[in-house]
Amino acid sequence: MTELQPTTRANVWLHVSFAATVLLTGVIAVAAGSPWSSRWPAFAALAVLTLAYVTYGRRGYDERWAAAAFLPLAISAAFVLPAVVPTTAFVQCILFPLVWRQAERVPVAVALSVLVGLASGLGLMVAGGPDALPSTLLIEVVSVVGSCALGLWLTRVSTLAEERRHLIEELRAAQDSLADAHRTAGIAHERERLAREIHDTVAQNLAGIVMLTERARNDLADDRTDALDERLTILEESARAALEESRVLVAAGAAGATHDSLAGALHRLGERHTRETGTPVTVTAADCVLDRDAQVVLLRVAQEGLSNVRAHAGARSVRIVLEQDTEGTVLRLTDDGSGFDSAIVTAGHGLHGLRDRLALAGGTCTVDSRPGAGTVVTAVLPTARGTSTGTAPVPAPSSVHGEAVSR
Repeated sequence: MTELQPTTRANVWLHVSFAATVLLTGVIAVAAGSPWSSRWPAFAALAVLTLAYVTYGRRGYDERWAAAAFLPLAISAAFVLPAVVPTTAFVQCILFPLVWRQAERVPVAVALSVLVGLASGLGLMVAGGPDALPSTLLIEVVSVVGSCALGLWLTRVSTLAEERRHLIEELRAAQDSLADAHRTAGIAHERERLAREIHDTVAQNLAGIVMLTERARNDLADDRTDALDERLTILEESARAALEESRVLVAAGAAGATHDSLAGALHRLGERHTRETGTPVTVTAADCVLDRDAQVVLLRVAQEGLSNVRAHAGARSVRIVLEQDTEGTVLRLTDDGSGFDSAIVTAGHGLHGLRDRLALAGGTCTVDSRPGAGTVVTAVLPTARGTSTGTAPVPAPSSVHGEAVSR
């Protein structure tokens, strides 16, 4: 069932009140003590008033032309009924609300209320003569003043209710807009997260596969078939890693999460990098007790750092150190490659993505590099929850994801 609006409900109650008032006024006219022959104008006035209200007067609440046509007739009835049967002045009980409801502005409603009071007063004077002037004046003054006071109060209440309705609509619109903004921000945030995960895992694995494939093709062209078996083994491992990380991403998890410890993952990462590139990687990693998210963030730092070393540095050796100090957990990756001017902002996604990832985790990432002097990437997570149980320097070849992206 369709819910009625407040204005529609008010009109329904006015229709009911009009019918009840007209019916009661008719009963009053029937019960009057004057001769029947003198009362017929009262019944005629009630009939005309009712017919006019049913045909077009009821539209006057919403349509100006209907109100302009009906209200003069209502004022005329306010004069005719008391003039014929004084007790039918009771009809004012509905005429005053009709005036206030159908008038377009408050000054017009006040003026029409005065006209209703004057018409009814003149009607009573016609019926009662000059002797009825004091009582008639008192009755109509009280009626007009009471009607205007009540009308002004109801108008104020109606205005406040309308303002409240508009405020509620604006609030709902603002809430809908805010919800849309939150959804849009959530979608953008999730896209950025997926972009970082894909860049740091699957994309780097695929880049490593491309590089290994190129080397295998060169070995085949140079008839170095003895190296092909190792190349194919590394290719298979990288492809399996990319497949596994893709499945984890599809399952909405953090791709590449470590299964044992961050230290073990860093050792495997260094070994795979050395196997792919021939550049030795030394890993010195303390067994730090970190939560899963912190381990993933630091692992991504190492992956991106090795990816940049492979793509840009031309380094002869790389060193990865994981330790804890007063600042928290620190991962430092150092290479002796060509370096670059770290003061120049580059357009690459890799280091920018790492800084964003660390910032979301409450950490920091600094890059210290000069042309010809190598590069040091330092990531710090303020997680003083871990404890060191020893270090294990391991020179290791390793091949993990490596995407040739700009720093």
